Amino acid sequence: MTVSFYADYIAELRTLFAELNDESGLFQTFHVHIELVAAGSLVVYEEKRRKGQTDNLFYGRPAQTTSNRQISRETASAAINHFFSLGQFIALTGTTRQPLEMQYPHCAINFSYRKRGHPAERAMLMVFVGFNDDTDASDYAASANDPEAFVCARPYHTPKAYEWK
Repeated sequence: MTVSFYADYIAELRTLFAELNDESGLFQTFHVHIELVAAGSLVVYEEKRRKGQTDNLFYGRPAQTTSNRQISRETASAAINHFFSLGQFIALTGTTRQPLEMQYPHCAINFSYRKRGHPAERAMLMVFVGFNDDTDASDYAASANDPEAFVCARPYHTPKAYEWK
């Protein structure tokens, strides 16, 4: 079984995320919900714009604690950008039968948007695991007990997870 790598996909997503943070006026509508788990900590970035109104929520939960704390947009963005800067990524299918060991950072991303002047909305819903390089990603997938947990063919589209549609 050969897993699909997503470094190219994440590079495009990173550019889009930076554009949203720096120039949100380019977007007519958007809804971004990102949950990042790394080193036992959780960071959640949620922002949406509908009908000219923008709402957002940024919070985190440090490792070894049970309560969430509100964090700044900059802190949440920095954590997500750090994840996006890793060397390689694999995607989960959402059909795993057993829990995967998550020693590596993983990130659930639900992102939909429509840029101004564009006729249609784009949307994606995926869970990615980040690695330092291709070797780490391949070793992790090979050592998993459930090979169906990883995306092996791109583009990937199911009701539970899908690349841009």
